[in-house]
Amino acid sequence: MNSDLLYRIGLTLIPGIGAVSAKSLIAHCGSAEAVFREKSKMLQKIPGIGKKSAQSISEQSVLSRAEEELAFLQKEGIAPLFYLDEAYPKRLKLCEDGPVMLYQKGKTNLNRQRCLAMVGTRNATDYGKAFCRDFISDLQVFQPIIVSGLAYGIDVCAHKEAVEKDLPTVAILGNGLHTVYPALHKKVASQILASGGSLISEFISGTGPDRENFPKRNRIIAGMSEAIIVVEAARRGGALITAEIANTYNRDVFAVPGRLGDTFSEGCNYLIKTNKAALISGAEDLKYILGWEEKRPKPQLQQALFVEMDEAEKKLHRLLSEAGKKVELDQLGYRAEWPIGKVLTVLMGLELKGVVQSHPGKTYSLR
Repeated sequence: MNSDLLYRIGLTLIPGIGAVSAKSLIAHCGSAEAVFREKSKMLQKIPGIGKKSAQSISEQSVLSRAEEELAFLQKEGIAPLFYLDEAYPKRLKLCEDGPVMLYQKGKTNLNRQRCLAMVGTRNATDYGKAFCRDFISDLQVFQPIIVSGLAYGIDVCAHKEAVEKDLPTVAILGNGLHTVYPALHKKVASQILASGGSLISEFISGTGPDRENFPKRNRIIAGMSEAIIVVEAARRGGALITAEIANTYNRDVFAVPGRLGDTFSEGCNYLIKTNKAALISGAEDLKYILGWEEKRPKPQLQQALFVEMDEAEKKLHRLLSEAGKKVELDQLGYRAEWPIGKVLTVLMGLELKGVVQSHPGKTYSLR
């Protein structure tokens, strides 16, 4: 038995301990196993950990359920991804509230360079479906991962089109991997797996598709993606929630405009009107804003030799120099092992010194 994994899963089962608190516990104690071996009084001294949660950890009653989950994972061939693992989505790793554990059925490399989320209404129109078909077809050359939630409407349409165009697609579920929800999409789920895609969830087996699980699912969709495209959406609903979360994660959000008065275009038009999403009419818009088509000249490194830089600036300069091309903001944060706020501050200083240049799509390169 993998004891370390047992404690990692167990930590996610403690009542009242969310992703942020769990990461704090691990940071203070050194590992998930050390958390369970720490005394209750010491646990209570950790910010955000109350007496009740500390007692629950000390009792270790959740470990028997964690053992059951380990057996389920092994039986079903499901890969557990701890947030510090190399295979864990790097972009999601930078999100403070990203899950401590993910469970992956399938073999998709979740850290491919391009990863796009497509979300929208469950009541997709022919207009929305046509956009999905044309948009995904036009992006084939870049081989992005297409991420969505396997829901009715735009979600399942995006998955189907990705499978049709031989692109990897990842479905994020709001329930455990013991089943597929909605049940009508079991065939699509099988096609996703057969084509090299994956089903992913942060929920253990036996967890049903409860209402409160779907906003949690949406944060994974937003967090692991480079950009989010809202195809059709009503003024309220999961797609708007995903877009709002994506904005807090500093992701690029795009929305397909619709005719005024159309119920399932109100959400997209609202996002565009309030500057919470950029208007997108096709793949060309995305490629331009994210800089996918731009040729990247080799940066002129000599000029940096005569610029005074502190240690933090030197580190970012070195990372950009090694890349030799534009680097996304979240990738810089991952490589530097810094929070995004610090990366932005250091980049601003380098821009003022004329060493770094910013580009559309929150990407940076040396001048």
